[in-house]
Amino acid sequence: MKPLDPRLLRLSRAARWSVVASAATGLVRTLATIGIAWGIATAVTLGVDAVRDGRLADGAVPAAFVPTLALLAAAFVVRAVAAWATDDLAARAGATVKSELRATVLARAAERGPSWLAERSSAGFATALGPGLDALDAYFGRYVPQLALTAVATPVLLVAIGFGDVTSAVVIVLAMPVIPVFMVLIGLATQALQRRQSDALTRLGSAFTEAVEGLATLKVFGRARRQVGRIGTVTDEYRRGTIGVLRLSFVSGFALELAASLSVALVAVSIGVRLVDGSLGLGAAMFVLVLAPEAFAPLRQVGADFHAAQDGVEASAAVLDVLDDRGRDTSTSADTSDTAAAASDLVLEGVVVRRPDVVVGPLDLRAAPGTVVALAGPSGSGKSSLVAAIRGVLAHDGAVTVPGPAGASRAERTTWADQRARLVRGTVAENVALHTRPDDHDVRRALGEAGLGVEPSLPVGPGGAGLSGGQAQRVAVARALYRARRAHTPLVLLDEPTSALDADAERTVVDAVRSLAADGAVVVVASHRPAVLAAADVRVDLRPGGAVTVTHRQEARA
Repeated sequence: MKPLDPRLLRLSRAARWSVVASAATGLVRTLATIGIAWGIATAVTLGVDAVRDGRLADGAVPAAFVPTLALLAAAFVVRAVAAWATDDLAARAGATVKSELRATVLARAAERGPSWLAERSSAGFATALGPGLDALDAYFGRYVPQLALTAVATPVLLVAIGFGDVTSAVVIVLAMPVIPVFMVLIGLATQALQRRQSDALTRLGSAFTEAVEGLATLKVFGRARRQVGRIGTVTDEYRRGTIGVLRLSFVSGFALELAASLSVALVAVSIGVRLVDGSLGLGAAMFVLVLAPEAFAPLRQVGADFHAAQDGVEASAAVLDVLDDRGRDTSTSADTSDTAAAASDLVLEGVVVRRPDVVVGPLDLRAAPGTVVALAGPSGSGKSSLVAAIRGVLAHDGAVTVPGPAGASRAERTTWADQRARLVRGTVAENVALHTRPDDHDVRRALGEAGLGVEPSLPVGPGGAGLSGGQAQRVAVARALYRARRAHTPLVLLDEPTSALDADAERTVVDAVRSLAADGAVVVVASHRPAVLAAADVRVDLRPGGAVTVTHRQEARA
């Protein structure tokens, strides 16, 4: 496992700045540490000389002590400020990196579309982006600063010790590789254990999410209480795994401390022997003795912090693997870019959609502005897949040309309403306007065209709580009508907009669809309801096996 994943530095500017800032503050801390060692050695040497010369007999402090003690105090202050700055910058960097990674992953997921997300566990994806990335606090708060401090402090301290005593520097250089060897051996053992722990967290999140999503069904069939035992079992598995990781971390910490202590002891014995025979001065000996533990401390601490950061390493690796998965595009069309050419008609040329459970096409279709196209067929025949291909979020063969002005992206040219109402916490008006400031007049008009007689200020809970299924679906239809009219999108895609509505409400929605077409939009409706199919200008019948039949209303009448 890499000490620092280069993909993280490439994708996050805050991560790069964190490493640079940690190295800079680490250099300041190292220089302050050298100043402290020099000040202690000088003060001790001056004290011994003063005692030997009898200058302390009357209790007077020699004048040479004042600048030395002042320098010592200043070095302690600088080191404390540098340590505080390191912690503060690291905490800020951790929060920023998490925000950047989450925004990047969500943007990439939106680009690849629902088909890409459908191939992954939604609970695992949410766990990686949520509590998984939260573990980056320890990664950037402790491990990265310590890694930068080790890279800067170790060579600088070795050079400083070499100036004081070359022999001690050689002993430290020879003893220091023992610690990285321990770190590698322990890291290999920790890696597999930590990966199992990360998988256990994903299973725990998946079990909880699935239980919450299916809670209503479980209660209906009296199976809700059984989920308590299931989640308890997974939780206990995660608890035992956590204890195992902590046990290994404590053992590795002990091994690193032991190796560092023995190495410092070798230096101390060497210095003591040479002090006795007079080959080493007291000042140099004190200077080296103070710096010797500091030379081993960063390397020892980075090994300990590596264990604390393993959760963040695993989560970031999972997220970075998602971001590096560039080989599977959601669409093969060339007109999904922001520089798509201008077009007036919706054109499908040889479009074939292939999914594991359905094949649609080949389909050739041209729909001029003002046309209502109905996609008909039994459930599972591929209506939603074809809508997704037209939207540009599902891979397909052939070409799709979406009407709209030059330079506009497909998303800017298209209004879409899913067959499942995706409502958020807020008011009805906020759900209709979604991410924009609601216009009361247009919101009321959209609700009226969708046949929903509720106040725009009516509160809505997450997932449409507080509304019936039919009301939630009409809010979703009203959202599409609102956006189509406000943004003047030339293409409107509606997936089963009336599946949960009664006949009267359905007629109202059909009239709204015809009104959009009369205003110059191309409206594509996936439906199996006779009233919707009867109102279409073009009917596309999808059959199992991929067969497609296109019927124009004039042909049907003939």
